[in-house]
Amino acid sequence: MALTGRAGLLALIGVLVVGLLLPSWQGILLVLAVLLACVAFDLVLAAGVRRLTFVRAGASSVRTGELCSVQLTVQNPGRRLRGVLRDAWAPSAGVVADRVPVDVPAGGSRTFSFDLRPVRRGDRIADRVTVRSIGPLGIAARQGSHVVPWTVRALPPFHSRRHLPPLLERLRELDGRRASLIRGAGTEFDSLRAYVIGDDVRSIDWRASARSSDVVVRTWRPERDRQVTIVLDTARTAAGRVEGALGGVPRLDAAMDAALLLSALASQARDQVDFLAFSHKVRASVPRATLPVLVQAMAPLEAELVEFDARGVVAEVLRRAGRRSLVVLLTSLEPSIEHGLLPLLPALASRHRLLIASVSDPAVHAMAAGRGDLESVYAAAAAERTLAERRHLTALLARHGVDVVDALPDDLPRALADHYLSLKAAGKL
Repeated sequence: MALTGRAGLLALIGVLVVGLLLPSWQGILLVLAVLLACVAFDLVLAAGVRRLTFVRAGASSVRTGELCSVQLTVQNPGRRLRGVLRDAWAPSAGVVADRVPVDVPAGGSRTFSFDLRPVRRGDRIADRVTVRSIGPLGIAARQGSHVVPWTVRALPPFHSRRHLPPLLERLRELDGRRASLIRGAGTEFDSLRAYVIGDDVRSIDWRASARSSDVVVRTWRPERDRQVTIVLDTARTAAGRVEGALGGVPRLDAAMDAALLLSALASQARDQVDFLAFSHKVRASVPRATLPVLVQAMAPLEAELVEFDARGVVAEVLRRAGRRSLVVLLTSLEPSIEHGLLPLLPALASRHRLLIASVSDPAVHAMAAGRGDLESVYAAAAAERTLAERRHLTALLARHGVDVVDALPDDLPRALADHYLSLKAAGKL
């Protein structure tokens, strides 16, 4: 039983007023009896809430930050139901309004729509549906809760998709599907054509030229049907937050954005994309990944507070990648790489081309520029040391034949995609 707020307050004031006006205790008892009778009347005539049934429908997935709707149908087998309904979700689900007035006729049903705008990636789970059935006098109400399961998966937002059109245009140029002169692109023979000024003389086919009245050159196209293995580090360092244009995000989310852009671009280039999320074990694995499947696999991933197992991930990549491929490892440039990953590089680099992509912290770059006072100078010195360590690791990895893309969160997706296209144009995949 629950007294409604306004009606209960008015009833209490009425009891106090009568108690002051009537000195005898019989008058007060009379008023209390009337009030209890009104409460009992409301409780008897209020529609029951236990026999209500609920059916959910609507969105089951949405990109983080975008709006979706979930419908809730209330079926009332008893008398007319009037009151308030609350559909409770986790705060990160971003429910716009979780309370609605209800008026369901006897034996009828009503459907209510709730708008959600998830603020965090992952599975957002509905909690309980609570119904308060108010009596005809509005003094008392029945209340009960029901578990009505539903999950909305908040997918990675993929902010870097805005870079895709110019990248696809560049890919078409490399592929020869646009009328433009490209020098030294690709390694797969495409066709022969007459020499024009500006062509690379190394592409002249002297044998074909001898049989023709013109000088003939070979044309090339970018490599196709190559394998790209994207490895996402989901260990301890992926949990650190970095500031970007859209606010603070974990390194893991920034790395996911870069992985999605690279996957979309590589798929358009007709390369095979395999995805692997790893910490100290395999967290997710998607062979021959397409973009819809990839975002579904990434959505529930969260960073684990464990050390990254470099030996385990190298063994896993060698076991899975049967032919030579581009292995893109999205991890953090930490000093631990020198003792963990570096000794394992010869076994990996002998069979595959390795590219390490890392999210750089904008706060460190901002600290390195500070010179205002003594405290900021000390902070700048610490930041410069961190940046020097990253440059040292980059040079060390380069000596082992490993490419490194180290960029700020907003710049990493485009920088990684540009590097992929450069490798493809040079025939180094």
